[in-house]
Amino acid sequence: IQQVQEFSSGGLAGVWAQENTREAIFNAMMRKETFGTSGPMIKVRFFGSFNYAKDDVKKADFVKTAYAKGVPMGSDLKPGAGKAPTFLVMALKDPKSGNLDRIQIIKGWLDSTGKQHEKIYNVAWSGGRKLDSKGNLPSVGTSVDLNTATYTDKIGAAQLATGWTDPDFKKDERAFYYARVLEIPTPRWNTYDAVRQKMPPLTKVPATIQERAWSSPIWYAPH
Repeated sequence: IQQVQEFSSGGLAGVWAQENTREAIFNAMMRKETFGTSGPMIKVRFFGSFNYAKDDVKKADFVKTAYAKGVPMGSDLKPGAGKAPTFLVMALKDPKSGNLDRIQIIKGWLDSTGKQHEKIYNVAWSGGRKLDSKGNLPSVGTSVDLNTATYTDKIGAAQLATGWTDPDFKKDERAFYYARVLEIPTPRWNTYDAVRQKMPPLTKVPATIQERAWSSPIWYAPH
């Protein structure tokens, strides 16, 4: 029950299609070039390749380059020449929601015994924060006023983008990768309700939430 109480109030799904037609949208769903959000209209793009340069994401024709040299989210990444894959990820905030805190890439893989593992990598973030020796990133902080259920965008960033190469890649291990984008903290629905009803914030559920978006995975198999 406690876990359900911490859920957000809704979600959205998005697809990257060449045009806004039923056929193009259906084709995008079939090739799994899709992403989800916990509610806000965050946009996220995620590509993988053995041929990207990390600064490809900074090019004016970033998307064209990404398709030409690699595969989008929802695709299989065919084995390269033994080198580690590079991923390009870009996220844009919802204009009506909070700024972005960070982008993470989540990797899952099977070791030689068939056991599954998972690791979270912080790959892009707002502000002058630095990773510690274990790859952890300090909190972005908060600008939420619980008494008024308001926040400001004095922290975070409107857009984040980066190229990232897997530092732990092993060519003989099956793996999958997906991108996750976190917003700065904003008031949760129960805090808005408390202010409207002139009640104190509830204490048994979180008063704020970090809304998020996540891409479909990119899968890698050695054969």
